[in-house]
Amino acid sequence: MSSRSTGERILQVLEEDAQASYAEIADRAEVSKPTVRKYIKQLEEDGVIVGYSADVDPKKLSSQTIALVGIDVASERYVEATKSLKDLTEVEALYSSSGDHMLMAEVRAADGDELGDIISTDILEIDGVTAAHPSFLQERLK
Repeated sequence: MSSRSTGERILQVLEEDAQASYAEIADRAEVSKPTVRKYIKQLEEDGVIVGYSADVDPKKLSSQTIALVGIDVASERYVEATKSLKDLTEVEALYSSSGDHMLMAEVRAADGDELGDIISTDILEIDGVTAAHPSFLQERLK
Protein backbone atom coordinates (compact mmCIF):
# COMPACT_ATOMS: atom_id res chain seq x y z
CA MET A 1 0.00 0.00 0.00
CA SER A 2 1.35 3.41 -0.96
CA SER A 3 2.15 6.04 1.66
CA ARG A 4 0.04 8.55 -0.30
CA SER A 5 -3.52 9.23 0.82
CA THR A 6 -6.47 7.46 -0.75
CA GLY A 7 -7.54 10.68 -2.46
CA GLU A 8 -4.06 11.22 -3.92
CA ARG A 9 -3.94 7.66 -5.27
CA ILE A 10 -7.38 8.03 -6.86
CA LEU A 11 -6.40 11.38 -8.41
CA GLN A 12 -3.20 9.90 -9.82
CA VAL A 13 -5.18 7.16 -11.58
CA LEU A 14 -7.63 9.73 -12.97
CA GLU A 15 -4.78 11.97 -14.18
CA GLU A 16 -3.25 8.98 -15.99
CA ASP A 17 -6.60 7.86 -17.44
CA ALA A 18 -9.64 10.12 -17.06
CA GLN A 19 -11.80 7.41 -18.68
CA ALA A 20 -10.91 4.70 -16.16
CA SER A 21 -13.95 2.94 -14.68
CA TYR A 22 -14.57 2.91 -10.94
CA ALA A 23 -13.48 -0.75 -10.96
CA GLU A 24 -10.18 0.10 -12.71
CA ILE A 25 -9.55 3.01 -10.36
CA ALA A 26 -10.32 0.86 -7.32
CA ASP A 27 -7.92 -1.82 -8.53
CA ARG A 28 -5.08 0.59 -9.35
CA ALA A 29 -5.55 2.74 -6.22
CA GLU A 30 -5.96 -0.37 -4.03
CA VAL A 31 -9.35 0.64 -2.60
CA SER A 32 -12.97 -0.52 -2.96
CA LYS A 33 -15.38 0.75 -5.64
CA PRO A 34 -17.64 2.46 -3.05
CA THR A 35 -14.55 4.26 -1.70
CA VAL A 36 -13.67 5.45 -5.21
CA ARG A 37 -17.25 6.67 -5.75
CA LYS A 38 -17.23 8.52 -2.39
CA TYR A 39 -13.83 10.17 -2.95
CA ILE A 40 -14.57 11.23 -6.53
CA LYS A 41 -17.91 12.76 -5.48
CA GLN A 42 -16.16 14.64 -2.65
CA LEU A 43 -13.28 15.79 -4.91
CA GLU A 44 -15.83 17.11 -7.43
CA GLU A 45 -17.85 18.90 -4.72
CA ASP A 46 -14.66 20.44 -3.27
CA GLY A 47 -13.66 21.74 -6.71
CA VAL A 48 -10.47 19.65 -6.80
CA ILE A 49 -11.76 17.86 -9.89
CA VAL A 50 -13.13 20.61 -12.12
CA GLY A 51 -13.81 18.47 -15.18
CA TYR A 52 -12.64 15.63 -17.33
CA SER A 53 -10.83 16.18 -20.60
CA ALA A 54 -9.08 14.38 -23.39
CA ASP A 55 -5.38 14.92 -24.05
CA VAL A 56 -4.96 15.79 -27.69
CA ASP A 57 -1.87 15.60 -29.90
CA PRO A 58 -2.10 18.76 -32.06
CA LYS A 59 -0.24 17.08 -34.94
CA LYS A 60 -2.89 14.39 -35.21
CA LEU A 61 -5.66 17.00 -35.37
CA SER A 62 -5.41 17.87 -39.05
CA SER A 63 -8.55 19.99 -38.83
CA GLN A 64 -7.46 22.09 -35.85
CA THR A 65 -4.69 24.38 -34.70
CA ILE A 66 -4.11 24.72 -30.97
CA ALA A 67 -2.28 27.64 -29.37
CA LEU A 68 -1.50 28.70 -25.85
CA VAL A 69 -2.10 32.43 -25.76
CA GLY A 70 -0.54 34.60 -23.08
CA ILE A 71 -2.98 37.41 -22.33
CA ASP A 72 -2.34 40.64 -20.47
CA VAL A 73 -5.27 42.45 -18.89
CA ALA A 74 -5.61 45.87 -17.26
CA SER A 75 -5.97 45.10 -13.55
CA GLU A 76 -9.07 47.29 -13.13
CA ARG A 77 -10.85 45.26 -15.89
CA TYR A 78 -9.58 41.83 -14.81
CA VAL A 79 -12.89 40.36 -13.59
CA GLU A 80 -14.92 41.50 -16.59
CA ALA A 81 -12.24 40.58 -19.14
CA THR A 82 -11.78 37.13 -17.60
CA LYS A 83 -15.54 36.50 -17.78
CA SER A 84 -15.61 37.58 -21.44
CA LEU A 85 -12.67 35.29 -22.26
CA LYS A 86 -14.38 32.34 -20.52
CA ASP A 87 -17.48 32.98 -22.67
CA LEU A 88 -15.56 32.57 -25.96
CA THR A 89 -16.27 29.10 -27.38
CA GLU A 90 -12.82 28.96 -29.01
CA VAL A 91 -11.17 29.27 -25.57
CA GLU A 92 -10.92 25.64 -24.49
CA ALA A 93 -9.26 26.43 -21.13
CA LEU A 94 -8.27 29.61 -19.28
CA TYR A 95 -5.73 29.83 -16.46
CA SER A 96 -4.47 32.61 -14.24
CA SER A 97 -0.69 32.72 -14.43
CA SER A 98 2.27 33.93 -12.41
CA GLY A 99 4.53 33.88 -15.48
CA ASP A 100 5.06 36.47 -18.20
CA HIS A 101 1.31 36.96 -18.72
CA MET A 102 -1.62 37.36 -16.33
CA LEU A 103 -3.68 34.72 -18.13
CA MET A 104 -2.97 31.72 -20.34
CA ALA A 105 -5.68 30.54 -22.73
CA GLU A 106 -5.80 27.34 -24.76
CA VAL A 107 -7.39 28.40 -28.04
CA ARG A 108 -8.48 26.06 -30.83
CA ALA A 109 -9.18 27.05 -34.42
CA ALA A 110 -9.39 25.47 -37.88
CA ASP A 111 -5.99 26.88 -38.87
CA GLY A 112 -3.47 29.62 -38.15
CA ASP A 113 -5.43 32.23 -40.09
CA GLU A 114 -8.58 31.59 -38.10
CA LEU A 115 -6.58 31.64 -34.89
CA GLY A 116 -5.17 35.04 -35.86
CA ASP A 117 -8.72 36.27 -36.49
CA ILE A 118 -9.88 34.99 -33.10
CA ILE A 119 -7.02 36.81 -31.39
CA SER A 120 -7.50 40.09 -33.27
CA THR A 121 -11.29 40.25 -33.49
CA ASP A 122 -12.37 38.40 -30.35
CA ILE A 123 -9.65 38.38 -27.71
CA LEU A 124 -8.00 41.78 -28.33
CA GLU A 125 -11.41 43.46 -28.69
CA ILE A 126 -12.37 42.54 -25.12
CA ASP A 127 -12.35 45.66 -22.96
CA GLY A 128 -9.31 45.48 -20.69
CA VAL A 129 -7.24 43.03 -22.76
CA THR A 130 -4.00 44.84 -23.55
CA ALA A 131 -1.99 42.13 -25.34
CA ALA A 132 -2.19 38.55 -26.62
CA HIS A 133 0.88 36.44 -27.41
CA PRO A 134 0.20 33.07 -29.12
CA SER A 135 2.46 30.03 -29.02
CA PHE A 136 1.33 27.37 -31.48
CA LEU A 137 1.45 23.82 -30.16
CA GLN A 138 3.12 21.48 -32.62
CA GLU A 139 3.79 18.01 -31.29
CA ARG A 140 2.77 16.45 -27.99
CA LEU A 141 5.94 15.04 -26.44
CA LYS A 142 4.44 13.54 -23.30
